[in-house]
Amino acid sequence: MMFGRKAVMALIAVLAVLLAADVAPAAPAGFDDSEIRIAQWGPQTGPAAPWGSVARGSKLLFDVINEEGGIHGRKIKYFIRDDQYNPAQTAAVVKELVERQGIFAFVGGVSAAGGLAVKDFLAENRVIWVGPATSVKEYVFPVQPYLFSVYPLYEDEASILTKYIVETLKFKKIGILYQNDSYGKNGYDGCKQRLATYKMSLTAEIPVEPTEKDLASQILRLKNSGAEAVLMYVNPTTAVITLKTAANVGYKPQWVSSNTLSDYPLMHKISGGLWEGVITGNFGETPESKNPLMIKYKEAAKRLAPEERWGTFYSAGILFADPLVEALKKAGRNLGTDAVLKALNSLKDYQTIGPKITFTEKQHQGSNSVLIQKCGPNGSYIELQGWTPNELATWKK
Repeated sequence: MMFGRKAVMALIAVLAVLLAADVAPAAPAGFDDSEIRIAQWGPQTGPAAPWGSVARGSKLLFDVINEEGGIHGRKIKYFIRDDQYNPAQTAAVVKELVERQGIFAFVGGVSAAGGLAVKDFLAENRVIWVGPATSVKEYVFPVQPYLFSVYPLYEDEASILTKYIVETLKFKKIGILYQNDSYGKNGYDGCKQRLATYKMSLTAEIPVEPTEKDLASQILRLKNSGAEAVLMYVNPTTAVITLKTAANVGYKPQWVSSNTLSDYPLMHKISGGLWEGVITGNFGETPESKNPLMIKYKEAAKRLAPEERWGTFYSAGILFADPLVEALKKAGRNLGTDAVLKALNSLKDYQTIGPKITFTEKQHQGSNSVLIQKCGPNGSYIELQGWTPNELATWKK
């Protein structure tokens, strides 16, 4: 069957349109003239669900920014995905967000294992990731060009806490219960590094899986070791099981925990009051701080998210996302990945409701300082030691 001249010309025109569309430059990924698309994964359900409020806290910051007119005329369109604290699920939701939604940058992101599952994928797609809601050395050594860590390495924090246990509390028998993943192992490493400076070793070192429910044998081992203080690098559910199991067998060491369990009102409630007396690190000011910014966000939460409980994990979502907002402002209206990277790499002693943050092209670990606090009656905060850096840190600004 022969085509007429008009039919041939029409076919050529259609093919030309299709070819042009195929080679035409794509719109800038992740933003347009009116919006910037930012996302976060986090455990809204599952064993680490109490940490899910981090992602919702970031939403509060973005809602406040949008109320104030956005950033250089662009509003932030924010996406949250529940990964259930499962690295396979993290990989699935991040892939969907990047490939289907066109995400410019990620913030936060609870779970070291989940973050490690997507770190390379984000870098391959030139997607910026600021303020992981976890802090393992694999994120920053060697420097990851698109990844900027805001809060102190677990290794640094554990070193600082261990120094406090030995030098201030004067305990000589120290044990550790740590999650069997990068989060827990980084804390374990920092504790051992500090103890080595005193020529001391751990009395007991016990790994635990994130989903374990029966910890009777682990607690018995800690008790039989004679550990006077026990450092914990575990998730909230595991921590509660730990304290309840220990109480049942009459084991009462000084419990010391990572900042990941520093939401005292929450931990006090879900532990049935057993959290009182626990010492933790903290990566930011307490939710009741008189810092004008903290007061501003607390008041905004009452208005924009009245269903949320104002607490450490929720306000942490603000702290982790804040440097990205600052970099977007510094980048100006002519937005792009390179412009925001340049802005991030020029942040120096940037501080809002946490420690001072400094990034350079050669250093993407923003801080190595933590506060040390103790849980008081009814989940109150008692400050024991102000911002303290790890002088043994393996990195320098």
